[in-house]
Amino acid sequence: MLARTPLYNRHVALGARMVPFAGYEMPVQYEGVKQEHLAVRSAAGLFDVSHMGELELVGPEAGAVIDGLITNDASKLVDGRALYTCACNERGTILDDLIVYRLRADRWLVVCNASNRSKIAPHFQAAAAGRCAIEDASDRTALLALQGPKALEIAGRVGGASLVELKSFGLAELVLAGVHALVARTGYTGEDGVEIFCASNDVVALWDALLDAGRDLGLVPAGLAARDTLRLEARLSLYGNDIDETTNPLEAGLGWTVKLDKPGFLGKNALVAQKAAGLARKLVGLEMVGRGIARHGYPLLDATGASIGTCTSGSPSPTLGTNIGLGYVAVGHDAVGTKLLVDCRGKSIEAVVVPTPFYKRPT
Repeated sequence: MLARTPLYNRHVALGARMVPFAGYEMPVQYEGVKQEHLAVRSAAGLFDVSHMGELELVGPEAGAVIDGLITNDASKLVDGRALYTCACNERGTILDDLIVYRLRADRWLVVCNASNRSKIAPHFQAAAAGRCAIEDASDRTALLALQGPKALEIAGRVGGASLVELKSFGLAELVLAGVHALVARTGYTGEDGVEIFCASNDVVALWDALLDAGRDLGLVPAGLAARDTLRLEARLSLYGNDIDETTNPLEAGLGWTVKLDKPGFLGKNALVAQKAAGLARKLVGLEMVGRGIARHGYPLLDATGASIGTCTSGSPSPTLGTNIGLGYVAVGHDAVGTKLLVDCRGKSIEAVVVPTPFYKRPT
C-alpha cells in the first residue's frame, strides 16, 4: 500500500497524474512538464515534497552527533543556518545527501531523501543513543517548496515579507497564512525560493493560501517531473541516479562538502585514502550533439566504441532547448570539450562534455 501526503486530494482535484515514488503516491505533473518547468524559471512553482524525511535531534550533544556522521562541518553553523552535506559509510560511499539545519545549539533538523528514510533514521538513532534525544518527525511534518524568481514576493503576501532579508541557506520560524512554519531559503531547482516545514494537519490550508496568493503572478503547482528537469539543469545530484552507495562525494563533484580537516567522521579514512590515490572517474555534464536523449544507465563510449563510463541522468532541457545529461567517465575523458558517444539502445549518438551547471539563474 502506497502512502499519501496530506495534499493527495488537492493533487487529484487539480488533475495531477499520480505515480508511485519512494513509497508514496505523488504528483508527477499537472498541466505538463515543460509548462511547469518554465513557470518555475519565469515566475514560481509550488511543490509538495512532504514525502521527505525529517529527523529532529535535541540536546547539548546533538550537533556533535550529526557532525560525526556527515562530511561537511556542522560545527561552523550558527543558529538559523543550514548546510548541504553527504552522509557516508565506512567505505566513504554515499548513504544519502542531506540538508542539516541548526535552529539552536541544542536543536537540529536533518532532512533526508524519502527513499533513504528507512536506513538514515536508524543510522542517526544509533549514533544518538545515550547522547541526545532524536525523533523521526517525518509523519507529522509536511514540506512545501516554493521556487522561482517571484517566490519571495508570493511568500510575502501571506506573512513572509521578512524572507527577503534571509540569506541563502538561512532559516526562520514564521507564521504564514496563520500557520506556524519553519522557512528555509533553500531548494532543489536552481532558482531562488523557500522550503516550508509545517505540521501535516496545517499544510492543506497553507498550500491553498500560497496558490491563491500567487495566481496572478504566475504561480503553478508543479510535479516531480519538473522538479527533476529543473535540478538537472542546475546540476544538483539525484540520489539513486547520480549518487548512491557505489559512489563517493569526491568523484561525484561534491568534494566541496567534504571537510577532511575536521575531526573524525564516518568515512573520513576512506575518503583521505581515495584523495591520496587519485580519482579513477568523475561525474561530468553532457550535451547531446546528435539526435537522442541520454538516459540513466546508458553506456558512454569513446570514439572507438570502447566503454568509458555510464550516464546517470538525462533529459531534454526546457530552458536551454537541448538534450543534457550527467555521467561518470574515466579520468582522461572528463575535460570540457571532450567528444564521446552515448549508446542509446544500440545507436551511438554523439555528445560532448560541457561545463556545469547547465543553467544559472540571472543575478
